[in-house]
Amino acid sequence: MLTYLNIAEKAIRKAGALLKSNFEQSPEVAHVEQHDIKLKIDVASQNLITDEILMSYPDHMILGEEGNAGNENSEYRWIVDPIDGTVNYYYGIPHFCISIALQKSKETILGLIYEPLLDKLWTAELGKGARYNDEKIKVSNRDQLSSSIMYVGPGKTASSLSASMKTFINASSQARKMRLMGSAALGMAYIASGKFDVYLESRISLWDIAAGKLLIEEAGGAVELVEYKDEPNVYSIRAQNGKLDISGLI
Repeated sequence: MLTYLNIAEKAIRKAGALLKSNFEQSPEVAHVEQHDIKLKIDVASQNLITDEILMSYPDHMILGEEGNAGNENSEYRWIVDPIDGTVNYYYGIPHFCISIALQKSKETILGLIYEPLLDKLWTAELGKGARYNDEKIKVSNRDQLSSSIMYVGPGKTASSLSASMKTFINASSQARKMRLMGSAALGMAYIASGKFDVYLESRISLWDIAAGKLLIEEAGGAVELVEYKDEPNVYSIRAQNGKLDISGLI
C-alpha cells in the first residue's frame, strides 16, 4: 500500500504543478456545455497522471473523467478527476483540486485529494485513517443540524438542478450556513477535516467522490451512495460527519 500511495502522491503533485503554473493563464477550452466547461488542460492533467501510474503498474486500469486507459479487466482500478472545479479554474477562482482513488475489486483502498494552489494534500488508506498534510484528521463533533455547515452540489441537468435547489432550500432552514463552492472533492475533504458537516448532491460522478468517500469514512464520518440504474458511475450522495440526522434533506 505504501508503494501505491507514493506513486499516487508523485502523480498528483506533478499534475498539481501543471495546474498551478497555468492558473489564470487563459486556459484553452476544449468543449462548452450550458453548465460546464472542458479544458484542454483537463486532458493534459489526466494524461500526466495516467502515464505516471501506468509506468509503475502497466496492468492496472484508469477510469477518468477524460477517458479510460490500461487494462479494463484488471482488479485494480484508479479513478481520476484531473480537475475537480474546472469552471472555477477557468474563471480564475482559486478553489479546485485533483482527486485520485484506487480500488481493488471495486473496493476503494486509497484516496488522495490535492489542492495545488495551497499545497494541501488529503490522503486516506483503508483501515489506516485519514491525513491532511501528514497529520491525522477527524470529522467534526457537531451533532445538531442548527450548528452545521452544509455543502450542496447544484447538479448540471435540469432534473438535478431542480432537485438540488429543493434540497438547498430545505437544508437552509435547518443548517447554520449553506455553501455551494464548485468542487465536490474539496467539499468532502473539508468534511473529513471537520470544517464542513454535510455534503448533499442528487447527481454526481464516481470520479468526483471516490477519494472523498474513503477520506470521510476513514476520518469517522458516513457516506451513503445510491447508484443511478441506467447510468454507470453516477450516484446521488449524502455524506456527513456521522452524527447528524439528514434523512429528510435529500
